[in-house]
Amino acid sequence: MKKIDFNKGWMFKRLEEAGEGTSVNLPHDAMCREHRSEESQGRHNIGWFESYDYSYTKTFQVPKEYADKKVLLEFEGVYHNAEVTINDRMAVCRPYGYTDFYVDATGLLKAGEENRIRVIARNSDQPNSRWYSGSGIYRPVYLYVGEALHIPANGVKLRTIGTAPARIAVEVSTSLPGMVKAELLDREGNMVAVCQGETRRSSEGDNAFVTMVAEVDQARLWSCEEPYLYTCAVQCGEDRVEERFGIRSLIWDPQNGISINDKHVILRGACIHHDNGVLGACAFPEAEERKIRILKENGYNAVRSAHNPCSKALLDACDRLGMLVMDEYVDVWYIHKTEYDYAGHMQDWWQRDLKDMVEKDYNHPSVILYCTGNEVSETAQKKGIELMGQMTQYLHSLDPTRAVSCGINIFFNFLSTIGFGVYSDEKARKEADRAEKEAGAVRDGGRKKKKAVGSEFYNTLAGLLGDTAMKTGATLYPCDLLTRDAYANMDVAGYNYGIFRYKHDLKKYPSRLILGSETFCKDAYAFWELAKRNPRIVGDFVWAGMDYIGETGIGAWEYEDYAPKEGNQAGWLTAGSGRINILGFPNGEAAYTKVAFEQADKPAIAVRPVYQKGQHSPSSWKMTDAIPSWSWEGCGGEKAEVEVYARAAEAELLINGQSVGRKKLRHTCRVTFHTAYQDGEVTAVAYDRTGCETGRAILRTAGRDTVLQLLPEEKEIRADGLGFLQLRYTDSAGVWKPMEKHRLKVTVENGVLMGLGNACAYNPDGYWKDSTRTYYGEALAVVRADGNGPVRITAADENKEWTIEIPLAESGDSYVESK
Repeated sequence: MKKIDFNKGWMFKRLEEAGEGTSVNLPHDAMCREHRSEESQGRHNIGWFESYDYSYTKTFQVPKEYADKKVLLEFEGVYHNAEVTINDRMAVCRPYGYTDFYVDATGLLKAGEENRIRVIARNSDQPNSRWYSGSGIYRPVYLYVGEALHIPANGVKLRTIGTAPARIAVEVSTSLPGMVKAELLDREGNMVAVCQGETRRSSEGDNAFVTMVAEVDQARLWSCEEPYLYTCAVQCGEDRVEERFGIRSLIWDPQNGISINDKHVILRGACIHHDNGVLGACAFPEAEERKIRILKENGYNAVRSAHNPCSKALLDACDRLGMLVMDEYVDVWYIHKTEYDYAGHMQDWWQRDLKDMVEKDYNHPSVILYCTGNEVSETAQKKGIELMGQMTQYLHSLDPTRAVSCGINIFFNFLSTIGFGVYSDEKARKEADRAEKEAGAVRDGGRKKKKAVGSEFYNTLAGLLGDTAMKTGATLYPCDLLTRDAYANMDVAGYNYGIFRYKHDLKKYPSRLILGSETFCKDAYAFWELAKRNPRIVGDFVWAGMDYIGETGIGAWEYEDYAPKEGNQAGWLTAGSGRINILGFPNGEAAYTKVAFEQADKPAIAVRPVYQKGQHSPSSWKMTDAIPSWSWEGCGGEKAEVEVYARAAEAELLINGQSVGRKKLRHTCRVTFHTAYQDGEVTAVAYDRTGCETGRAILRTAGRDTVLQLLPEEKEIRADGLGFLQLRYTDSAGVWKPMEKHRLKVTVENGVLMGLGNACAYNPDGYWKDSTRTYYGEALAVVRADGNGPVRITAADENKEWTIEIPLAESGDSYVESK
C-alpha cells in the first residue's frame, strides 16, 4: 500500500471549547503546554500538569480514484482512550495510549468530496499514570492506499533462519491471491538475492499468504558493533513495499545466556521513558535517534522501553545505531496502581495489544526481548501466574524468535501478600480521592503538607533507607516462593532490584536466566563482574539511563539555590533520576557506568559541586551528583569531594602536580578523595598491580573570561527538521563554567523554537517558553527549520547576546535519507 504522510493541517482544541481550535502539525503533545499547579489531580506523577480531553480534526479532499481502493489510517500513538470518527461515523475506539493501531477507512470516506476525520483523546480521567504521559496524538499518523490487490500493512515479515550461509524467510500476505517477487538489496542498493512465489488463501475471507526463502552470499550480519541493514523490496501487481531488516541470529540458552550471531552478549542496558525532555511526549525521529546515540556513546548497548511499547522511530534508530531493545507492554495488569490507569482495560485488550506490538517490532533486528509488564504484584497470585504463562505462550505463537520476560520487584511481591503492597485497587482509589481533596484545598487557599502514599511512599522510604533495604528485602525466603512460579512462565526472569539474589538463584535454579530488569546505578560494577563469570546473568537495565518528566524528584539531589525548601510543589518537573540528564548531557554517574562496563579506555574524574551547602533530597536512584568540572570560582580552600572512576589496582589524585593520596580499588571501580579545592589542574592516575601507569584523566579550571557557547549538534538542518543547540558557559578555550547562573532568552529566525530548558528537576519555568535560567551553566534549545533559509538562533543574557546560524541541508525530505 502507498504510505502518505498525514501529519499536517490538523485543528486542535480542548474538547469542551467552542470553534475549530488552532492549527497544529503532528506529532503533538497537548499536555506539555497546560498549566502546572498543585491542583493537578495527576500530581507529581505527571509533573503537576493539568489535563483535559482534546479534539483533533482534519478536513481533506479525497480523490475520486479512491472509490475502489483500500484505505487505512495508522495512528502510532494517541494518549489515551482514543475515539476516531470519519464523517461523524465511529470508526475505532482504542483505550491504550501507547499502541500502534489502524483504522479501516474503506467505505467511510466519500471519494471526490471533502471528508472530515476527528480524533478525541481523553485524558481528564486523572490520575491514570505514574509518569508523564503527554496527551493527544503524540506520535505520527499515516494514510495507506491500496488497489484491490495489495500488500496490507505489516504484510511483509522477515526472519533470519540461517547465517552460514545467510538464509532469510520472506513471509508475504496479500489481499487477493497473486504472484509476489522479493528483492533483497544491500546498503548501496545492489540486489543480493531474489525470490518469488504465489500467495494462496488458507480459508475464505483471509488474506493470501506465501513464505519464500532467499539466500544471501557473503552476507554482512547485523550486530551492535556493525549494525548493517538490508532492504527487502516486495512487488505484487502495482504494489511495492520496502522493509529494512538486519540479518542476525538470536539464541537464549538456559545454560549459556544470550548469543547474537553465535557470540555471547551481555546487555549493558538503560531504562528509558518515552518522553523527549524539552519536546514533551512527541516522538520526533531526530529526538528518538539523539536519545539512542547519546546512550550508545555512553557505553550502553540495550534499552528497556519502560513501561510501554516504544515508537517506530526509536526502533529505526536502534536498528541503525546498533542498540538492542526490550520492548515492554504495560505497567499494570488487573490491579490498579492509579485509579484510572489501564488496569480497567488490560484483561479485555492484552491479546490485541501484544499482537500490535509484535507487528510493530517483527522486522527490527534490534528487538531481542518482549516484556509483559513492570512490577506487577499479580505475579504473586495464582491468577497472575497463569496470565504470565498465557502471555508468554501467545507471544511465542506470534513470534517464536524472541524471548519473553517480565520485570518483577521481588520484595514488593512479598509485601503485597502481607497487606503492605505498594499497589492495590483500594490504595489507588484513596490516592485519587486524596488528590481531589488536596486540589480543592489549594483552590480554597489551603496548603497542608502532603503525605506520600503508594509508590511515592515506597520511593521516599527507599530514599531514606538507601538502596540496600530493597535489595536485602528481596533475599527473604518468602520472596523466592512468591516469584518462582511466575519466573517459570517466562524465558528470562526479570529482577527489579534483586542483585543480592543472583548467586543464590543461579545455584537453586540451574536453568534460569536472570536479567536485572531494573537496577541501581551503584550496582553496575558488581553486576558486570558477576555477568562475566556467569553467562546466565544476561544483562542489567539501570533506572534510569536518561532523566524523564514526571515521578518528580524521586532521583533528585537538588540544593536550595536551585530548589527552594519552601518552593511550590508544582515547580518540580522531572524525576532527576538519570545517568544522563533531561537535556541529554552525561554526568559523573554516566562516566562511572562506562568505566564499570569496561567501555572507557581511561579513568574519569567527577567532582561534587564544591560551593553547595544546602541539604539535598535523599534518593537511592542517584549514586552521586558529581560532575566533570574543576571550575569553582571563589571556592579556594573549600572542602572538595573528588570521585575517580578507574579499572585499576590503584588510583592517585594530584592537584597542580602534588599528590593528594593514592587508594586501592578493591571490588569497585570508584574511589573518593577528600581534599581542599584550589584552582588549577586536577589529575587522576590509574595504576596496575605492578605499579605501572595505565591511564590518566585531567580537569582544568576555566579562565576568567566568560562566553556563552552555542553548540549545534548537527552541521546542518533539513527543512521541517529539528536541530539541537547546546547552550553552555565556558571560557574562551571552551572549558565549562558550572557556576555561571543567568537567564537566557532565545529567539529564532527561519524556524520555530520547539523547546528550551535546563536540567534541574525543580523547574517552574518548564520547557515551552522563550527564556530559561541555566543550571550549572547549561541549557538546551531545540529548533525546527521552516525551510526559508539558514536557521539563525540568538541567545541573550542580562549582559550580552550571541548568535549562530545552522545551514539548511541541500536535500532530504526523508529524515532517514538525510542521515
